[in-house]
Amino acid sequence: MDMELRHLRYFVVVAEELHFGHAAERLHIAQPSLSIQIRQLEREVGAPLLDRTNRRVSLTAAGRVFLEGARRTLAQTEKMVEDTRRAHRGESGRLAFGFVGSAAYEVLPQLLRTFRAAYPDIELHLHSMATKEQLAALAERRLDLGLLRLPVDDARLSWRVVTREPLVAVLPNTHSLAAADRVPLAGLRRDPFILYPRADGPAIRDTIISLCHRAGFSPTIVQESGEMQTILGLVAGGIGVALIIAPEGYRGTSSVVFKPLQDKQTPTWEMALAWRHDGELSPVVGAFLAVSEQVIQRILNRD
Repeated sequence: MDMELRHLRYFVVVAEELHFGHAAERLHIAQPSLSIQIRQLEREVGAPLLDRTNRRVSLTAAGRVFLEGARRTLAQTEKMVEDTRRAHRGESGRLAFGFVGSAAYEVLPQLLRTFRAAYPDIELHLHSMATKEQLAALAERRLDLGLLRLPVDDARLSWRVVTREPLVAVLPNTHSLAAADRVPLAGLRRDPFILYPRADGPAIRDTIISLCHRAGFSPTIVQESGEMQTILGLVAGGIGVALIIAPEGYRGTSSVVFKPLQDKQTPTWEMALAWRHDGELSPVVGAFLAVSEQVIQRILNRD
């Protein structure tokens, strides 16, 4: 069957006007040509769609059925085209997004709130994952974007720094140094430590141990956790103290205190928005990156 969409459009207009001359004017084609197109359509269908007399044009029973289907087909086609265009512009689709736990306190909500306002129809799939897990998921294309901790050593990835956050001490509010403005790391030598697990990212753990060695002691590690809430709960319960990357705007609970370190050259850690660049950038990822620029600049300028 050689029926084309234009045949359906022509027929719908004729059915609405019930007048070939008026329909031809709406379609901006010659009336004889329109009559020929409708005749061709009827031959394709194998049934008369219109009753024609010198005085009037009317739909046959078959024509009324065909009109309903033609309108439905045209509407579906228009929706398909518009959906395709919106996907091409990054206005619809699916985005798989990974994030480290500390991002959930401020950075992630700001990014998502701004993106959702601009692109409400994009389906977001959010995954709380350690940096190491995100790197594997990005490599396997199970994630489109990740909020993770630098450094990253993967030539397939590009990234944009979002925050720079210091390493701080987390102490129970009953600790002897809880009221100090700054905590000397050597003052924690007798405390048991809660540390990030090596599997979550060896760089942070190794840096903390190195800082302790520089302060003259090796930390006694009694628990490991990469989850902020778990660490705070363990500290509040008197299990130990911790050195953590402090998310901006979050200061824990009434049972614990966050204290900057007194030691000079205390490192800061960068959180970054990362994505794969070895291939065509998807419209949805491109849309997120464009929207995120102002949010990231606002966060960095505040820092």
